[in-house]
Amino acid sequence: MDNLTVFTEFLLMDVTGSRELQVLQGVLFLVIYLGALTGNLMTVTVIVTDTRLHSPMYFFISSVALLDLSSISIVVPKAIINSMIGRKTISLTQCAAQIFLYTLFAAVEFALLVVMSYDRYVAICHPLHYGLIITPSLCSQATAGSWASGLVYSAVHTGALFRLPFTKTNVIQQYFCDIPQILRISSSDVQFSEFVILAFSVCTLLLCLVFMFMSYINIFLTVLKIHSLEACNKAISTCTPQLSILLLFLISGSVAALGPIAKKPSLKNLLIAMFYTMVPPFVNPIIYCLRNREINAALGRMFNRFSEFLFKDFFFFTKA
Repeated sequence: MDNLTVFTEFLLMDVTGSRELQVLQGVLFLVIYLGALTGNLMTVTVIVTDTRLHSPMYFFISSVALLDLSSISIVVPKAIINSMIGRKTISLTQCAAQIFLYTLFAAVEFALLVVMSYDRYVAICHPLHYGLIITPSLCSQATAGSWASGLVYSAVHTGALFRLPFTKTNVIQQYFCDIPQILRISSSDVQFSEFVILAFSVCTLLLCLVFMFMSYINIFLTVLKIHSLEACNKAISTCTPQLSILLLFLISGSVAALGPIAKKPSLKNLLIAMFYTMVPPFVNPIIYCLRNREINAALGRMFNRFSEFLFKDFFFFTKA
């Protein structure tokens, strides 16, 4: 026992040792991060400023946008700084905080996607009772419940991962504190407790997925019975973005959970990690802008108001 080394910091590995390629990686991460930042902030701004979008569905969409922004901000800025200055270390506390917050935002987002599927089910399958069922009180309770469940899961998950010291190695073959990598260097006791937690999580996940897919199946069966083409298109335009984001969330989560655990840095592992940490927050605002007619129209109104303001301002200074 006296010969064991207890690590208090981790060494993050780069794909390449070339300084130029490290800087290029940092620039690429920065571009993706700024795109995700712009898209999600624009989504939230449009929903908050446009009174026509003040409804439960758009409240949940803005919440998901904020969660996407938060989750990518947990991982990417640190990776950008490390790439730019050539630093590879992260402290044990920072690593635990990164995993706790990333798991928290992912769990809350999944819970909100479950709530959003129920919201669309009631809106399309029981439209006359929508105002009675989906009340502001229910939205607040659903949001609070999502955050509470996310906090409990993230705390248990992170506590189990970091309850014992790390003595095998401190090398993480990734650009951030990836959970599979932490498990790889954990003790066998930690791996067993994580297996129990993940088994329970998978059972809960499957129950939620059955609920969501039953909701969407009922939605599309109801849409097929709608005789009005305009009403049918409106129903589809509000459901397909949420379903697309749900599928993207599940695919990226499956890649993160089921993908091979890297034992050495490679471009393939870097791209896989980028897929499940950066792609959903970057793509989700694009999905909403392309597939949701109300958000599209609200964006048009916002840009028109902004253009009018600039024109009046320019005209005023020209006359002066």
